[in-house]
Amino acid sequence: MRSLLASHGGRIGPVVLAAALAVPAAAGAQIRAELVAAGFTQPLGFVQDPSDPTVQVVIQQDGRVRALKSGVVQAADYLDLRSVVRNAGEQGLLGLAFAPDYATSRRVFVNFSNLSGHTVIARFTRMPADPLRADPSSRFDFRWPDGQRIITQPFSNHNGGHLAFGPDGFLYVGLGDGGSANDPFHLAQNPQSLLGKMLRLNVSVPDSDPEGYDIPPTNPFVGRAGVLAEIWSLGLRNPWRWSFDNPARGGTGALVMGDVGQSSWEEIDYEPAGRGGRNYGWRNREGAHDHVTSLPPFSLPLIDPIFEYSPAFGRSVTGGFVYRGTSLGLVVRGRYFFADFVTSRVWSIRLSVNPATGEATASDLREHTAELAPAVANPASFGEDADGELYIVNYAGSIYRLLGTAAPVTGGKRRPAGAPVVGFAVPRGGSAALPDPSTTRTLTAAAVGPPARAVVRSAGPVPVADSVCTLVAALVDALEPLAGDAAARGEVWTIRLTGFEWLHEADAGPRLLRCAIDALAGRSGGPPTPSPTAR
Repeated sequence: MRSLLASHGGRIGPVVLAAALAVPAAAGAQIRAELVAAGFTQPLGFVQDPSDPTVQVVIQQDGRVRALKSGVVQAADYLDLRSVVRNAGEQGLLGLAFAPDYATSRRVFVNFSNLSGHTVIARFTRMPADPLRADPSSRFDFRWPDGQRIITQPFSNHNGGHLAFGPDGFLYVGLGDGGSANDPFHLAQNPQSLLGKMLRLNVSVPDSDPEGYDIPPTNPFVGRAGVLAEIWSLGLRNPWRWSFDNPARGGTGALVMGDVGQSSWEEIDYEPAGRGGRNYGWRNREGAHDHVTSLPPFSLPLIDPIFEYSPAFGRSVTGGFVYRGTSLGLVVRGRYFFADFVTSRVWSIRLSVNPATGEATASDLREHTAELAPAVANPASFGEDADGELYIVNYAGSIYRLLGTAAPVTGGKRRPAGAPVVGFAVPRGGSAALPDPSTTRTLTAAAVGPPARAVVRSAGPVPVADSVCTLVAALVDALEPLAGDAAARGEVWTIRLTGFEWLHEADAGPRLLRCAIDALAGRSGGPPTPSPTAR
């Protein structure tokens, strides 16, 4: 698959979704959707309870938070805020995040529109004797720099609403630009406004703290006159769902955001871990393109998205997750999943991270819409469970789990955690065939020895350089069932690839090594190296 790159003012722009790129998922990466629960009213989120892997909550736009225990919807609500939430258009209960230390602190945070349409960020605590219910009387609303316990919204749309804790333990709050169209007050570029920003807050404060949070000293604008210290990054239009690439599962810790466009470009933004202070450009830019430039931006440079698409493909991006689970297979691991609410389409892209800069580029777009139907009807959000598996929140009222199409591999032995073995053993003489995702050829993986090693041969060059990780992951999947008891004997295997034209590229060796390490670590258990309306 070829990626379309465009130059913007001397910079390399994002991958652009074009008709030629909207291809189905590769044969080795097919997935399916399994219904988990249904009967919800306007669900907008699926959030894992960090204290119990069998418990998740579903947030509904109307203000109810429903609890699931082992996939069963509980009769009693976890929290019911319907009496204080305005549910209209893009307003409602929009976000929820459990504290990382929820098991002991019992704290949970929510983002909702109050009855006047303004944003409230509130803290609640779980009932001491009931792990499936929050105490409604424990509500504490944050107090903001202007002394109010609301964030004033000048219009009814573009509220953002998502909350999440980063790997650093701080609470991130994504806020839209305040609404209307084209950010008429230029708020996303106003350093004295919280709107159109990503906020970063330390909420590990005593219950008696009057604001409910402190400013992390590492926030980028701490001590800078005229800039609110809560701001982590700016220039956002309406960030609808974003997540961190989980470092506990081998991710980079990067923040990956879906930001809904005005009328021309939906975008995916990528922020390497710890890189606060970035300006993503709205309203001066929409996606990677100049937009309203009558007033200057707050700061330069303006950071282009790594991926964007036009209204021909969708009109309201729903950001998702970098997949770090296991059930979809290694071919999918490390891909970023996202969707469009209006056109009910789901895609994934490969993220290639520059180890020197931490910046990512997007490639190898795959569409999953057909294979996931009917789960993709108006996808309002994605979710992730305790095992890193992905879920789709269907605005019609259902939650679906994403699964691989093939049965999970069994019988192969994993190396013990911490063992100094870098791969799986392969019995001598074993072999397996696997499809080449870039062509119609079949590659043959064979184990030979001594010592044991896996050899992949192709009848001709594979033209797509980015297929390397796909091939390595497929190789590991294909050979694992052959491992048997060989791992216990301490045998190791190496991967030899021949006949691939990308092997002549200068960076082929490091790329292959990185792919192999990721594949083997993930397989062996080793250490990790939208609104309901168009927005």
